[in-house]
Amino acid sequence: MKIHGVKGAITVQDNSAEAIMQASAELLEELIRRNNINQEDVAAVFFTTSPDLTAEFPARVARERIKWDNVPLMCSHEMHKNGALQKCIRILIMWNTNLMQNEISHAYLRDASILRPDIL
Repeated sequence: MKIHGVKGAITVQDNSAEAIMQASAELLEELIRRNNINQEDVAAVFFTTSPDLTAEFPARVARERIKWDNVPLMCSHEMHKNGALQKCIRILIMWNTNLMQNEISHAYLRDASILRPDIL
């Protein structure tokens, strides 16, 4: 079994705890659903937000709603770059799986779809 990355991104309307929690849950649940991910196979999850999102830690969703209480989680901000997508949450799941990298389904939702138009 190898560790592979499962990546996704989603945007929010505003910098509020509720918006960040709702969008983080939507994206994480979609990545889990698409790939049939089980908690015991997850090595770690890295959450980032664009610098304009500060109202909540998106990793809180994994602990409180998804109940991934044994998975290492970390939050950070993306670097500031002029013209970068704003109000964006990104998730990278490091997942122990027998699938090949090209068999993994990533998700780019809402306005984040512009980041990877090749991925539906």
